[in-house]
Amino acid sequence: MRPSVGVVIPTRGDRPGPLRAALTGVLAQEYAGRVEVVVVADGAPASLVAGSVAGSTACSEAVRSVRVLDNRRAAGLPGARNTGISVLGTDFVAFCDDDDLWLPGKLAAQVAALTEEPDAGFASCAVEVEYGDRRVPRLAGTGRVTHRHLTRSRMMMVHSSTFLFRRGSTWVDESAPAGQNEDWDLALRAAWRHPIVHVDRPLVRVRWGSSHYVGRWADRIAGLEWMLARHPGLAAEPRGAARVYGQLAFCHAALGRRREAARWSLRAFSARPGEPRAAVALAVAGGLVSPRAVVHALHRRGHGI
Repeated sequence: MRPSVGVVIPTRGDRPGPLRAALTGVLAQEYAGRVEVVVVADGAPASLVAGSVAGSTACSEAVRSVRVLDNRRAAGLPGARNTGISVLGTDFVAFCDDDDLWLPGKLAAQVAALTEEPDAGFASCAVEVEYGDRRVPRLAGTGRVTHRHLTRSRMMMVHSSTFLFRRGSTWVDESAPAGQNEDWDLALRAAWRHPIVHVDRPLVRVRWGSSHYVGRWADRIAGLEWMLARHPGLAAEPRGAARVYGQLAFCHAALGRRREAARWSLRAFSARPGEPRAAVALAVAGGLVSPRAVVHALHRRGHGI
């Protein structure tokens, strides 16, 4: 028998169209095993979200495969994910954000990859980033993502909507400030135990245009500082440290905190001379370019700051 899979889709209830599309992508997977879907409403009544789900013609025939629950844990994305994990009794758990889309073959390929490697408990896959009218594939270039990979680089293709893991092995840390970087933290902890099995084909479409997190600079600062405190190895790896320091510099620059931006830029250059994020942060701090213009240009290329 094929392993059973439970899929957790957190939602605030404010994106009914993308939510229905996410459900369609999950329910359309050609996978012979049992699949359960739990939609967790965070910040909106489950009854309201259930109405959006029931109104989807794409999933009307499979609506009994979908449960809609209120978030029973800490408010925010980590608590919503853990609420979903806690009610599932499946062999595997997978995540899908309510604005992302699983592409055909995603679930079968990842389950097969984990089944072939019994010691591994966590899988990801490549993605295609959709922003406006552009779609850009992001590949890892490897079939195994190690802890060092994730320390040197965020590896954005190791995205929460690609996660598939053995139930009972992983929980989301609900102390993540405003839910920032909870997925990076989760992947780092998984890779510390065993390299992540990565299917390097774009099997998830990540839609950046509707993200709740873009532009929340203070929250992003808090999330990056939380990661530095929680994972000291980030500061010990020069390339990874420079990247995080450059991101902090950019976020402070976006908030108009020129002195803090300069301080973090200097730290980034000290860790890695020529770190591009630090240079961009100084340009933003100096008023040469707006943070919005920088983010837009990067997202058009399938990248973030």
